[in-house]
Amino acid sequence: MAVSLLLHKRINTTVAKAKALRTYVEPLITQAKEDTTHNRRVVFGELQDKKAVSELFREIIVKIGERPGGYTRILRTGIRLGDNAEMCMMELVDYNESMLGTKTAAKKTARRSRKKSTSEKAEAPKAKAAAKPAAKPAAKPATKPAAKAKKAEPKAGKKDDKAAE
Repeated sequence: MAVSLLLHKRINTTVAKAKALRTYVEPLITQAKEDTTHNRRVVFGELQDKKAVSELFREIIVKIGERPGGYTRILRTGIRLGDNAEMCMMELVDYNESMLGTKTAAKKTARRSRKKSTSEKAEAPKAKAAAKPAAKPAAKPATKPAAKAKKAEPKAGKKDDKAAE
């Protein structure tokens, strides 16, 4: 299982096996921080897989080397139907893209899709500004004289009524 975890970076297993595997794999990763012939032989003695050892010393240590410990993560996924065993996904910490940086990028793209794009926002005010000034001057002179005429007529009518009395 340790070889599978190192080669695939993520495996599905039971919680009990994952906890046991964590105590087995994390000291090997700590041993691999210093790349010496002795450390390679010690790790190979435990894993017995040349590809897993080379993957550990070449690629995994480059990402995990600065971390002081806690190289694996156990995420519980539920229970297995057949025997009701609690299942989990065990993964190397720095190899989960969804929890590192792409999760925030996905949210940003989702937010952008809900709002108007910047080019539409820039075009919309320009179009409104161009349409409003052309419509307002034509509408104002037509409505104001009519309103003044209505107001002027009743005033004239009132004066005429007073004068007639």
